[in-house]
Amino acid sequence: MKPSLTDYFQLHFIVLIWGFTAILGKLLAPLDSSALVLYRTGLAVLGMGAVLWFRNQSIGVPARDRWRLLATGGIIALHWVLFFWAARVANVSVCLAGMATSSLWASVLEPILLRRRMRAIEVILGFVVMAGLYLIFRFEFDKGMGLALAVSSAMLSALFTIINSRFTQRYDALVISLYEMMGAFVGSAVLVGVFWALEPDSALFLYPTRPAQWLWLLVLSLVCTVYAYWVGVRLLRKFSPYLAILTVNLEPVYGIVLAVLIFGDDERMTPGFYIGTLVILAAVLIYPFLNDRLTKAQTHLPTST
Repeated sequence: MKPSLTDYFQLHFIVLIWGFTAILGKLLAPLDSSALVLYRTGLAVLGMGAVLWFRNQSIGVPARDRWRLLATGGIIALHWVLFFWAARVANVSVCLAGMATSSLWASVLEPILLRRRMRAIEVILGFVVMAGLYLIFRFEFDKGMGLALAVSSAMLSALFTIINSRFTQRYDALVISLYEMMGAFVGSAVLVGVFWALEPDSALFLYPTRPAQWLWLLVLSLVCTVYAYWVGVRLLRKFSPYLAILTVNLEPVYGIVLAVLIFGDDERMTPGFYIGTLVILAAVLIYPFLNDRLTKAQTHLPTST
């Protein structure tokens, strides 16, 4: 099916929503990051369960894969906790700049996990991304911890994306997401318990204290998780994975612009930050083009007889 203008608009709208999640994490302060993920995943499970019930769709999965999906959900929980923590320790812009490294993390982890050879172009662009991170760290030294948390979150994002690339060949995307949100709910509950054990006097940070926080949680869970995931999967029937991934790489751009518009001076950074971010985005955006060119060149090489 050929994508319409509305489909293009929806694709960019979904990416805009994902860029908005870090802003929601900041708006939900002082709710602890682990508690935030607990509420997000719990509400997402209810929302996805309702969608599957409405569609009268089976959620049957073999026991072995069910446990693997739940374990992958635990990785997602840790990814989100680090993501929201980074946005608070530094700010939304630094968090999203670090998350822009997820595509390059995938290029490193995929050869290891899927047992394929690493390409030279991936190594070169990896060093370019490291140069971009160095520029950000050099000019925003006081936000180094937030940047480190965001880069770690990006690594986990790449990890569970690679894991899911195998599951999506066998199961419905919404069924996969339901089990992973269940696993993420359990994982975040464990992290909440650890946080409470380390900080016994921090109970006030474990539940929403203002009506507005419940509103933001509903937006985060139902709009940014259930709706965005559902529509994103549907759009993959019309767009090639190549174009979809290329568009998703614009998430940091949308998020940083929104953060500056909403939080103003709190999100204004030094020129070095924006140069470093542009270096990272340039590496991420150019990778699909170079990879496509190299793949085509290799397929046209003469073969020996």
